[in-house]
Amino acid sequence: MELVEGALRGEKYAIARLVSLFEDRRVEMARERGRVIEALQRAPSRRVAAIVGITGTPGAGKSTLTAELVSRIREMREGIRIAIVAIDPSSHVSGGSLLGDRTRMRLAAGDSRVYFRSQASDTALGGLSPTTFQVIRVLFHLFDIIFVETVGIGQSEIDIRYLADRVYLVMQPLAGDEVQFLKAGIMEVPDEIILNKCDAHEAALKSYRALKSVLTMARPFDADTIAIHRVSALTGMNMDELATRIFENAERFRQPDLFAREVHHLGRWVEDEWGRVGLRELSAMGGAGEVLRVAGDFDRAQRRFDEAIRESLRR
Repeated sequence: MELVEGALRGEKYAIARLVSLFEDRRVEMARERGRVIEALQRAPSRRVAAIVGITGTPGAGKSTLTAELVSRIREMREGIRIAIVAIDPSSHVSGGSLLGDRTRMRLAAGDSRVYFRSQASDTALGGLSPTTFQVIRVLFHLFDIIFVETVGIGQSEIDIRYLADRVYLVMQPLAGDEVQFLKAGIMEVPDEIILNKCDAHEAALKSYRALKSVLTMARPFDADTIAIHRVSALTGMNMDELATRIFENAERFRQPDLFAREVHHLGRWVEDEWGRVGLRELSAMGGAGEVLRVAGDFDRAQRRFDEAIRESLRR
């Protein structure tokens, strides 16, 4: 396939065309997506990406931080390819989205080693777009590292946990007290915490101590293993050390395939498309893992489920 060959060479037009195919939510496109994945899996030059989740509250500086990390990691290893998938919130009134994260990511123009894709959240909860996982499926074979920057999350949007190999929670000084940090969900998400904007030294130290205290209460069994990195993406403070850490973790925690994540996201797709009726049908078929095992891959599993529930509804 010409587009696949171009994408493997790093041609951005070909990559963008493939990404658009995988963002098409119609089930009838699953067959074409399946052919693309099969071609990528057979290609000798395919890659296996580490997926890095960057999440955090609005205003913490996620986009600027991500751009700085990409720039530094790119300098560490010649030939590395990095993709960034940035999710922007959609308006609940108009349905539109600004897709403005690119303006904060001043990446080198024309660099074929870095690919950027904005997505609208489509008002979905979870911090991701309904098509983010599908996009990851194709980028997984084309890049060495994929940064996924979520919508500015609150206290329950934790879908990034089921997508990334490693999740980094970005916070800023004085973002809340111990009680705010302890509210449901947010402290259970990250593998590591990045306290950005630490050029405000006094406020940063106060927040650092609060975070250390909260981790002891919220995650008593692993609090000591969760690093808190104090950095400033604006001034570059400790950014080289953080970039090295994230790169080394990417190599260490990289998963060889997407199967475990496919199980979760097949279930999410069923819920999005068919609601509780779909989840009952999926359960009757043995669950997402069984449907995937029988079908053989994600695209066939989507088609198999779609055919099964339509037949069930006709009865």
